[in-house]
Amino acid sequence: MAQYKTETGGGVVISKKGKVLLVNQRGSSWSLPKGHIEEGEDALKAAIREIEEETGIIRLNLIKKLGSYTRYKIGIDGRDDTSELKLIHIFHFTTDELKLAPKDPDHPEARWIHPDDVEGLLTHPKDRAFFKSIRLLIK
Repeated sequence: MAQYKTETGGGVVISKKGKVLLVNQRGSSWSLPKGHIEEGEDALKAAIREIEEETGIIRLNLIKKLGSYTRYKIGIDGRDDTSELKLIHIFHFTTDELKLAPKDPDHPEARWIHPDDVEGLLTHPKDRAFFKSIRLLIK
């Protein structure tokens, strides 16, 4: 049972070329850009802040909220860290920016990925399942 329950805001960001933005976490896993909701933020504000920190993208056009799901934090060894259960809120954004410049040292790399390749790159099975469930909703 999780000691901590946290809430996270993040996004599926689609480029004008139709690619999806993914980020590398600590050099060991790939996910959608997302992060903890800080004091004074709601899920949308956290998503926008985290996308900027993890990718450098600042011009975002909100399309809609895609939904929420829960999963455990990814541990250093790549397995579930059951000490933290995350409630992850994901929003759909588009952007006309293509240049990626991560600012967060814990997220050293961001990439634009063809939508057909996203599931294969996402590390956590619940991230893959969520992306698969919304795949037809994003364009």
